[in-house]
This record gives sequence, structure tokens and C-alpha cells, in this order.
Amino acid sequence: MSEKKYVLTKEVAEQKLQRLALEIAENLYGDDAEIIIIGIRNSGKVVADKIGAMLKNYLPVPIKIISVILNKVNPKEIFLSEPNIDFTNKNVIVTDDVVNSGKTLLFALRPLLYFQPKRIQTLVLVERMHKLFPVKSDYIGLTVATTLQDNISVETKDGEILGAYIE
Repeated sequence: MSEKKYVLTKEVAEQKLQRLALEIAENLYGDDAEIIIIGIRNSGKVVADKIGAMLKNYLPVPIKIISVILNKVNPKEIFLSEPNIDFTNKNVIVTDDVVNSGKTLLFALRPLLYFQPKRIQTLVLVERMHKLFPVKSDYIGLTVATTLQDNISVETKDGEILGAYIE
């Protein structure tokens, strides 16, 4: 088994998340609307939890963290952890661990179309440069140029990000 090629260590990932939280706080400072952070299943939810905890140190507004579950290959059905939540007049941040084509982020936005959010932004820990769908990440921890054959995985355990590596 070959050794993992890490692009982010646990320590660097933590620094990136702290910077992202500060960027969000700077952009939303003075806005008293509730913030809803939506983490895309598994690793994206870990990123959402971390960002939400950090934002509570910087912004005096209610911050709610929920998750969205969808099949990344065939995203016909999308499930929110809180199905009756109202996104109207809220600042919404959709988070994922890695963005590749933009497809998962695009489909994760679908439930928001039935509401009138104040703002919708996206945050990813690692961005690859192979966009196929018109989704722009507003907050990016690290941009990595890879080949189409490469895959980036974010390792998490017990709510902590252990790092990200290229497979």
C-alpha cells in the first residue's frame, strides 16, 4: 500500500478553517440575520460544525448547523436533517469537504429554491479545478490543481478533520 500524499495536515486544515471563519465574519459583520450552515453529508458536515463553532466566537447572531444527504452520483432525492426549516431572510452557507465538478454543491442548493434566503454562499475546504457545473465557491480553504484521474479525500474521525490527501 502506498503512502498517502497529504495536501493538508490536521494543523493546516485547522488554520484554513480559522481563516475561512474570519472571512465569513468579516463579510457578515453587522448583518443581524440568522446564519444557517448546511454541511453536505459526512465530511462536509464536519466542516460545517467546525466553521459554526468558530463563527460563534466572532458573530453575535444565531447560528444553526444542519446537514444535507444526497447520492453524489445520482442526486434525485435530497434530504435535510431538519426538513421543516425556513431559509427565508437567513444567511445560508453550504459547506463541503472537496469540490470537484460542482455537481454536489449545485444539487445541495435545490431545497433552498423554495425560499427567499437573504444570501446563499458556498464554502469548501479543498477545491479542485475541474468545474463542469456553474457553481463558484465563495470561501475556499485550499485550491489544488490535479489531474482528472486524481481524487482528493478528507479524513475525519470523531468530528475532527485529520487531513486531506490525493489518491
